[in-house]
Amino acid sequence: MTRLAHDRYCDEIAHQVGLFRSVVTSGAELSGTVPTCPDWSLEDLVRHLGGALRWVEVIVRTRAREEVPEERVPGFAGPEARGDAAALDAWLARSGEQVVAALREAGPDTGVWSWAGVPNSGFWARRVTHEITVHRADAALAAGLPYTVAPEVAADAIDEWLQIVEYVQRTEPGDVVGELRGRGGSIHLHATDTGPRLEAEWLVELTEDGVSWRRGHEKATVALRGPLTSVLLAFYRRLPLDAPEVEVLGERKLLEFWLERATFG
Repeated sequence: MTRLAHDRYCDEIAHQVGLFRSVVTSGAELSGTVPTCPDWSLEDLVRHLGGALRWVEVIVRTRAREEVPEERVPGFAGPEARGDAAALDAWLARSGEQVVAALREAGPDTGVWSWAGVPNSGFWARRVTHEITVHRADAALAAGLPYTVAPEVAADAIDEWLQIVEYVQRTEPGDVVGELRGRGGSIHLHATDTGPRLEAEWLVELTEDGVSWRRGHEKATVALRGPLTSVLLAFYRRLPLDAPEVEVLGERKLLEFWLERATFG
């Protein structure tokens, strides 16, 4: 498994912000509920994402060594008036420009605070990439718009999610993800639309020692198959397991058990 280059993450953040902005300006109802995040409206989702981008920008730009409170982030909450698509779009555009500039200037190895045991700016370039990639799916679903993502980005998003599961299980034993420990069985994720170069297959094992995983084609207790984007969305609980885009083979209850517990982030 190979992470993307730092500049590639920065490019992707800029690209995803542009795609997200196109949802904001598409005429979609900003007050409409986001089906995959039902506590939020589409505008709430946009404000969450833009605020997160500005929060990371401050962390990276100031070389923060501890978590930065939201109230110290300029413009964190977004435009004062609600329902103004133009103002929301301009704010999101500026949020993206600022975080990309900070990440490019810092490079991948600058020491900064992070929450996942990787205290450098490279962590944030990767995390922001996948935060916006998945939340753009939420926005596209809410607006009834199509959604695609580059294969190498989708595959890296699955890698990162599995690494986060490992980290949380190791450092937060009281978290619900700890229930995955010792469950037994294995999960195979299989993208059906990519070539061998990408190696878009994963084996996840639920052992006594915790979750372990690796890339590869191996037999498992349950398999989730489909196009890579669909596998990504199902694994992030953005696509139901009975959706026609994916196929579940084997012990479905094990996959459901995983999805019910790997819910942070």
